[in-house]
Amino acid sequence: MEEANNQSTSLNRKNSNAYVASIACVVPPYSADQTFSAELMKKLFSQKLAPRSMGLIRATFSHPSIRKRHFALDDPACVVDESPDQRIARFTEKSVELSAQAVTKALDQAGVSVLDVTGLVVNTCTGYICPGISTYLIERLGLSRSTRVYDLVGSGCGGAIPNLQVAESLLKSNGGIVVSVSVEICSSVFQMDNDLSLILSNALFADGAAAAVLWDKPVGFELVASAGSYVPEQRDDIRFVHKQGQLHNQLSLRLPNLVKKAAAGVVADLLSSQELKTVDITHWAIHTGGEKIINAVRDEIGIPEEQLLATRTVLSEYGNMSSPTVWFVMNEILQHGISAGDTCVMVAFGAGLSAHAFLLRKM
Repeated sequence: MEEANNQSTSLNRKNSNAYVASIACVVPPYSADQTFSAELMKKLFSQKLAPRSMGLIRATFSHPSIRKRHFALDDPACVVDESPDQRIARFTEKSVELSAQAVTKALDQAGVSVLDVTGLVVNTCTGYICPGISTYLIERLGLSRSTRVYDLVGSGCGGAIPNLQVAESLLKSNGGIVVSVSVEICSSVFQMDNDLSLILSNALFADGAAAAVLWDKPVGFELVASAGSYVPEQRDDIRFVHKQGQLHNQLSLRLPNLVKKAAAGVVADLLSSQELKTVDITHWAIHTGGEKIINAVRDEIGIPEEQLLATRTVLSEYGNMSSPTVWFVMNEILQHGISAGDTCVMVAFGAGLSAHAFLLRKM
């Protein structure tokens, strides 16, 4: 009995009656390639940064794994003297704007109306507002005032999968149409100093949003099973820290080794629950945590390099948008064609330290 209880707490077994009808991904119109971004950083911070930091900017921004990224701003120079109040105002405006675009697009793709939506789950980690983003979406999109809504915070880059777990439970308990939304305005937590974590973050992170429509029709992707794991004693290796009232990203050089173990563990739990092996999975949607982390996760799980094309394409064209990124990878896989019966495992990881995985099957 104890073994069964332990298994139920670490793994969510599915009743095979929840499906992802559609996926929509959006980014803000402003984009910058890495060369431009590096030159801008050097121009804006040459007086503030040490020579070693300037060298790190050249090295990190010139890495070939990322070509360009998108940012929810009109003038990139604004991040230098943007006050905390201006930042949260920009976060609020842009997170709602991008989320609304993603939801509208996803509903259109599924052929359903905002009037059909009975549940909404929104996650973010790059800004805190109260009431949450969900209430703004009710107003912006014209959702029913009785829609069941949930706002999730604090999951970092891995947040899309816990969001999907909540959305699935909401669908099964309440029926109708449930929308899962992940949105991050990483530029709203921009900081720069002689800190490797900040330099790496500024070369990697970007802004974006994604929405997935869930329903009980056997069309789209069946939600088969999910797993998650937390290693709280490693939280200082990947987290936001508060300094003078503002968020600063903190990343450890140990991350590739830590993340690969956490990711491999949840994938092993997930696959064993369905009596599957790595070779049985047709597609892998791995979060774009950066080149070193992608390679470490690939090697630890044993994923063939050719199955990482979607992850590497998203990293190159969008960077790391934190939580919505894994949906961008799923969408990339979908755009390149996926056959009925194919399996796909979504894997995301982030603050916590946490790792999450979801098994889907194409109908």
